[in-house]
Amino acid sequence: MGDILWGIAPIGWRNDDIPEIGAENTLSHLLSDIVVAGFDGTEVGGFFPEPAILNKELKLRNLKIAGQWFSSFIIRDGLEQASKDFHAHCAYLKEVNAAVAVVSEQTYSIQGTDRNVFTDKPYFTDEEWSKLCSGLNELGRIANEYGLKLVFHHHLGTGVQTLDEIDRLMEGTDPNHVHLLYDTGHIYVSDGDYMPLLEKHMNRIKHIHFKDVRADVMTDCKGQGHSFKNSFLTGLFTVPGDGCIDFRKPFHALEQIGYEGWIVIEAEQDPAVAHPLEYALIARRYINEALLAKASAEKVG
Repeated sequence: MGDILWGIAPIGWRNDDIPEIGAENTLSHLLSDIVVAGFDGTEVGGFFPEPAILNKELKLRNLKIAGQWFSSFIIRDGLEQASKDFHAHCAYLKEVNAAVAVVSEQTYSIQGTDRNVFTDKPYFTDEEWSKLCSGLNELGRIANEYGLKLVFHHHLGTGVQTLDEIDRLMEGTDPNHVHLLYDTGHIYVSDGDYMPLLEKHMNRIKHIHFKDVRADVMTDCKGQGHSFKNSFLTGLFTVPGDGCIDFRKPFHALEQIGYEGWIVIEAEQDPAVAHPLEYALIARRYINEALLAKASAEKVG
């Protein structure tokens, strides 16, 4: 294995899309929990402070920043506006020594609406695909200027969700400027599998989210036609070791190619229901016992 940094996303403590969820959890609380659970760092949340303050808090705890989500609207608003916003985004990330800028095209996205996330996802026209791919190439060049990698986040409820759509995005973008974020949970809920994406686009993956799924909850959410928000509030997602995904499979594949970079644990949950530190510890225990211990044993064998 290459050099792996293990992170855990702040969304288990506070949710940017629903600010009232976990509003009582401060930055100090979040970062200290991350230390207790034994992770190397996190991604930037919407409530994070200016770089000078954040850097001090990180340094006190010997933590690092992996990256931050960026909602692009290349199709809706055009490249000029997207580039302006992305410059500001990358400038912040450079100051906090991040590695990646996580980009998701949010034109027509239904993830923040009440629409059925399992049946009502948007689709792009050929012209919109062309606009998106050329725009991402430019944003990728901007990211490079700041010493960052643009990693595109395929996401439920968006125009780039399925493997076929990810294929088209990868084919239409420059591998020197546009990389891929591999999210186990989103591709599993979307396509029913998580390995084909990893195996097909291994060479483009530069950032990873390990997100688990509760299969019984997924079945119920599909049956009831839940929105993305209602699905995760119902408990669709959880941390590795608490759902139906066998993370030994993707981890072994990543080990075979010597993947280097961040693997971030991410699970949208209501912190009032799923205690953030408790679930962070569940994830850390699973990583240590099912992934790292197994890998070490195989090397010895």
